Amino acid sequence: MDNSDVIDYVVSELKREFADESTGHDWFHIERVWKNAKQIAATEGGDLFVIELAALLHDIADHKFVEDADAEAKRRIQAMLTKAEVGQHTIDRVIDIVLKSSFKGGIGENPMTQLEGLIIQDADRLDAIGAIGIARTFAFGGKFGNLLYHPDIPPATFKNAEEYRKNRTHTINHFYEKLLLLKDRMNTPTGRKMAEQRHLFMQEFLNQFYNEWQGKI
Repeated sequence: MDNSDVIDYVVSELKREFADESTGHDWFHIERVWKNAKQIAATEGGDLFVIELAALLHDIADHKFVEDADAEAKRRIQAMLTKAEVGQHTIDRVIDIVLKSSFKGGIGENPMTQLEGLIIQDADRLDAIGAIGIARTFAFGGKFGNLLYHPDIPPATFKNAEEYRKNRTHTINHFYEKLLLLKDRMNTPTGRKMAEQRHLFMQEFLNQFYNEWQGKI
């Protein structure tokens, strides 16, 4: 397969698998991250084939849903891209990016070293903020039975990624535990610029939410 055929094959596989996913990690999330990544790469550079593959496969085995996510992601990426006749060097690069791309509480230094991976992180984080990020956050919370909000339960501080993965309180806390942190953790100038308006929209949403909760408007 040439590169465009590989991309078409991966897209068709992911569309089929993630069509009915209801936590905000569906095919359309993958597609938006893919588009974001290409937009960032147009300015920041990098190997576009690696960027596209890693963007498409970044959620192939998400740690929020799969117990041994790294092993599962590595196995599935290797199998899919081998079937598509992708070279092992490229496969290894894609696996490295996918295994290092998740936020996982933002604890410790960012392990990502590849420019292409930094672009994927930015592309994924952009879809976690703004209007779509808000919608996805409440979809995820509802799927797992989280309250919308509880004024007596403050945001948590996590000691490690496992604690972040398992701790679930109410959905508004997620804004403070992750979403509002992302603007300042974008890796690229393009990503930071793209994040600004989305960040402001989330702040406006929270102000409106609290005013309505308290009966002020």
